Amino acid sequence: MCVGLDPVSGRLPDELRVAGDELAGVEGFCLGVIDAVAGHVPCVKVQAACFERYHAAGFNVMFRVLAAARAAGLIVILDAKRGDIGISSEHYAAAFLGPDAPTDALTVHSYLGDDSLTPYLAAAAQHGKGVFPMVRTSNPGGETLQALELADGRSISDAVADMVARLGDAEPAYLAPGCGYSLLGAVVGATKPAAAATLRARMKRQIFLVPGFGAQGAGPEDVRACFNADTTGAIISASRSVLYAFAEAGPGTAWQTSVADAARRFRDDIASLLESNDARAQT
Repeated sequence: MCVGLDPVSGRLPDELRVAGDELAGVEGFCLGVIDAVAGHVPCVKVQAACFERYHAAGFNVMFRVLAAARAAGLIVILDAKRGDIGISSEHYAAAFLGPDAPTDALTVHSYLGDDSLTPYLAAAAQHGKGVFPMVRTSNPGGETLQALELADGRSISDAVADMVARLGDAEPAYLAPGCGYSLLGAVVGATKPAAAATLRARMKRQIFLVPGFGAQGAGPEDVRACFNADTTGAIISASRSVLYAFAEAGPGTAWQTSVADAARRFRDDIASLLESNDARAQT
């Protein structure tokens, strides 16, 4: 389970709306969410765009939030979706996957080909981190490209999945010690369950990062196919359904309590799914 930190200043709790200083409210909200969810989920995914819109000051806040999540014992994924040719990717990899970066993994684009991914994977292998390239996204518009059929019968996302699987297995150093999974994962949207089943068959060693659970409409049954038969191999991410749970809470309920309760319900939903997956595997 993973909670996405996608803060929007206009949706913050009233007590965190600082007149004339949106960024202070955003930082306070993120730190409060980290405190609320740390006992219920093992991972957070920080959306870089929500901070970078505030320029240099936002970048500084983002790194403080990343560091706070790390200090709380959480796995930290930076959702920055970087992507460029090799030399530029080397710079991005140094910034976000280097030894001093308070991150455990980074999301990247994959549609520039394997040579755009190798710098990230090399940095991940060197520093014990992970990379999640986009393979099949949850936005409706992604279908106009990703679902197109190639001459060999594969979809474009199938071809990208094959590239990711091949690249992730290319070197022994690209495999995470002791678990059988590659340091090169894959972003696969929760709103595409049929595609997820196909992609899981193509990428056995990739950990799936699965956005779209909750507010985007996906539920437990939609993400079942993202797991391998042994109930491992996927990180399910929920953002708005946890972050803004306080908007649906009754009067007098502290906003952090509502967020913690939503994170606990999310955890229980995924735990129940994994238990049923495990029962299916045993039979």
